[in-house]
Amino acid sequence: MAGLWGGRFTKETDDEVFAFNESLSFDYRLLNKDIEGSIAHAVMLEKQHILTLTEKDDIVRGLTQIKADVESGALDFTGGYEDVHSFVEAKLTERIGEAGKKLHTGRSRNDQVALDMKLYVRDEIVEIDDRLLELQKTLIDIIENNLDTYMPGFTHMQKAQPVTVAHHMSAYMEMFIRDRDRLKDIYKRMNYSPLGSGALAGTTYTLDREYVASMLGFEGATRNSMDSVSDRDYVIELMSALSTIMMHLSRFSEEIITWNSNEYRFIEIDDAYSTGSSIMPQKKNPDIAELVRGKTGRVYGALTSILTVMKGIPLAYNKDMQEDKEMTFDAIDTVKDCIHLFNGMLATIKFNKDVMAVSAMKGFTNATDAADYLVKKGVPFRDAHGIIGRLVLYCIDNDKAIEDCSIEELQNISDVFGSDIYDEVSLRTCVDKRLTKGGPSPARIKENITFYKEYIDNSARLDQMVSIPKK
Repeated sequence: MAGLWGGRFTKETDDEVFAFNESLSFDYRLLNKDIEGSIAHAVMLEKQHILTLTEKDDIVRGLTQIKADVESGALDFTGGYEDVHSFVEAKLTERIGEAGKKLHTGRSRNDQVALDMKLYVRDEIVEIDDRLLELQKTLIDIIENNLDTYMPGFTHMQKAQPVTVAHHMSAYMEMFIRDRDRLKDIYKRMNYSPLGSGALAGTTYTLDREYVASMLGFEGATRNSMDSVSDRDYVIELMSALSTIMMHLSRFSEEIITWNSNEYRFIEIDDAYSTGSSIMPQKKNPDIAELVRGKTGRVYGALTSILTVMKGIPLAYNKDMQEDKEMTFDAIDTVKDCIHLFNGMLATIKFNKDVMAVSAMKGFTNATDAADYLVKKGVPFRDAHGIIGRLVLYCIDNDKAIEDCSIEELQNISDVFGSDIYDEVSLRTCVDKRLTKGGPSPARIKENITFYKEYIDNSARLDQMVSIPKK
């Protein structure tokens, strides 16, 4: 097909070339945004007396009907069109005649696709942020209900010091707060309209770019037409932010997988979010967590791909940039699905509190507190460290926790031990006395809960945070 450039060409495009070149098979997702941008462009053209009122009304009516027919299934994406833009323009011209050919006045497919992509990505950022917000609400519920659910904290995958499920989950809450901050930054930075930039050098028509930008909810129009049509920084930033979100979900998934194992039994995943084995009837597999962990690499791949596509492209637009869409669409779909399903799994998890507490005690997570106890009794810390090391070795040999030892056993290690040691090394005391900001004590976690709830209450949708210039 000669497509939109038939006047310059004397031959039809080779079928294989056309198939290699076309993007309608995936950029059909942009149809609603293409129509939204085209309606705004037509309204502006009429305002600037480039279109008549009748032409504008015909165009708006035709575009609105095309959208409705596609959504109802009365119109499908057939007919060998190169992309969503040529599809819309051809269908519009078929329906309203010559006025349809005037819609493209003052714009290029370069600024048109740049606009469509920004409109699409902007809406998807809002939806991703909304899903992260729902995940945060689930985390707050877990935190609030597990202030005294004791568990071992880990370093190097070794049991280290006692914490609570509330403290552990609070760490992920902080990660997702930063993830949402990154999305907000990207939204604000990208929210400028490229429409009216033309192919690369603007146009001689008296367009009102700021008017169109305002109609479409942008902060304003972009300042440089060459940058406008060749900018995909916001896609790169989004892929980076999505990769970080997936990294956080993957780490969380890894812990859930570990906690769900027979060796740990810290949690039980709800049947609705588990699968069985075709051959081993005893199995209950954490498939959602494993898939989230696996799909993280898929999103990382999108980031690497878009960076590689863009790294050698001179100004301004080049066809290479068509490759931004499939990877972006796939990464966005993947992240939205992962957040949603992970949230459902997390909200229905049962914590085996007794098992977690026993694991903390048998893991000698209170050993540091036992050493601190000796220091308070006047023993130099380095000596206290050695004493507790010998006590831990004794407990391992006798399959005991520190608090399981009798006072006689403890005093055989050091005569400094008194009966007050048992209270000092209890999980409750070990956690409660860690009152420094950021620590696991219930008092500090309750402060965090208050902050988190205020944060949630003040979490406006990203698309409601933009100050639209008044005309």
